[in-house]
Amino acid sequence: MKALLLEEKGQWKEMKAGQIEAPVPQKGEILIKVHASGLNPVDYKTAANGNPAWTYPHVPGLDAAGTVEGLGEGVSGIEIGDRVVYHGDMTKGGSFAEYDTTPAHMVSIIPEGVTFEDAAALPTAGYTAYEALFRKMPIHTFKTILIQGGAGGVGGFAIQLAKQAGLEVFTTASAENHDYVKSLGADHAIDYRSENVTEKVLELTGGRGVDAVLDTVSRQTATEALDYIAYRGQLAHIAGAPDTSTIKPFTKVISFHEIALGAIHKADYESQKDLAAMGDEMLQLLKDGKIQSLLAEKISLEEIPDALVRLSERHVKGKIVAVINK
Repeated sequence: MKALLLEEKGQWKEMKAGQIEAPVPQKGEILIKVHASGLNPVDYKTAANGNPAWTYPHVPGLDAAGTVEGLGEGVSGIEIGDRVVYHGDMTKGGSFAEYDTTPAHMVSIIPEGVTFEDAAALPTAGYTAYEALFRKMPIHTFKTILIQGGAGGVGGFAIQLAKQAGLEVFTTASAENHDYVKSLGADHAIDYRSENVTEKVLELTGGRGVDAVLDTVSRQTATEALDYIAYRGQLAHIAGAPDTSTIKPFTKVISFHEIALGAIHKADYESQKDLAAMGDEMLQLLKDGKIQSLLAEKISLEEIPDALVRLSERHVKGKIVAVINK
């Protein structure tokens, strides 16, 4: 099969398409003909650092949508020809290839009316946002939330999901992306380049601060958020925990949540099944037109390295999806 090959760790910018053997589904796994694969910052970050479990050449890629082509031993509830989408295990070979395998209990069936490309845009970014809002934080108790990095993948899905939940949504984005994040549902867009985020949030909330923050940017911005989270607020972070030493104990009583979607592949069976449940729920929202897939660009397998460079430069708005098998 044709696949994008990482010859050694760190060489992700030089990846080329080549021929390797197609994977064979093991017990509990399914073989998928990959039609579309979504790109994420984690793809270049893991390719840069490598993983002790990898052998080379390694095939990167975590997010994929395609059709079921084969069933491993013991698989039930999935049939040949089913259209599925899934989030892959970063310790194994990935979805930047014509074929891939994944555990059957971790896939979601793509409903009619949802394309492979739109489905492939969801998993890493969409499920991360969903887990933060609906699995980690008591979102039903909130009125306000700030989402750091609203023009990115996780941020864009989080804005939509938070707005669907009835929250007043604040987000940070460069000035040129303000119209975009507001089109997703943000009520307030703050230009992090020219405005003091803490001062602006406190101004807009009458000094109270926001009930929750989802930080997708850095440890520094997560730490800064401690100054504008309201009493008994919540902070979920995906890019580094805040420095809580800046908060005096027994004052704001903030709760913290680490979000690391990839860890679910090493968790128990029921937790892994919940990944599919999150996918089912997001796919239904997508089918019903309640959220957008954020799909901004379709590329070929060979164009993935250049697209990952653009992702690393933080100049991408929305989601890039590679079309593998048309």
